[in-house]
Amino acid sequence: MDLMNDKIQAYKNEISQLGERLPDIAQAYHQFTGQCMAEGALDAKTKQLIALGISLASNNEVCTYYHLGEARSKGASEQEIMEAVAVSGAVGAGHAFSQGLTRVQHAIAEGTVQ
Repeated sequence: MDLMNDKIQAYKNEISQLGERLPDIAQAYHQFTGQCMAEGALDAKTKQLIALGISLASNNEVCTYYHLGEARSKGASEQEIMEAVAVSGAVGAGHAFSQGLTRVQHAIAEGTVQ
């Protein structure tokens, strides 16, 4: 748990440094992400579960930890979290199949791979 918190804190420290160097960009980023994660047609918990799935699919460790914590703080149960993990896995597998099979089968059919 300490490693997770340490990585999240390190990211927050880096964002603070960005704010010192490029304040307008950091402010715009915070405003954008804040608006995206705010309650809307989707509730905040659902948005955090989506963010968790995207973090996993993109293999982003810090965001995975961050959005896991945020999902929990918004009331996500272990079951909901694990279902989000499963959906992320299914999407990842679908991506590999849709891209891999299409490209590989096309290359074989075209004779571009011997």
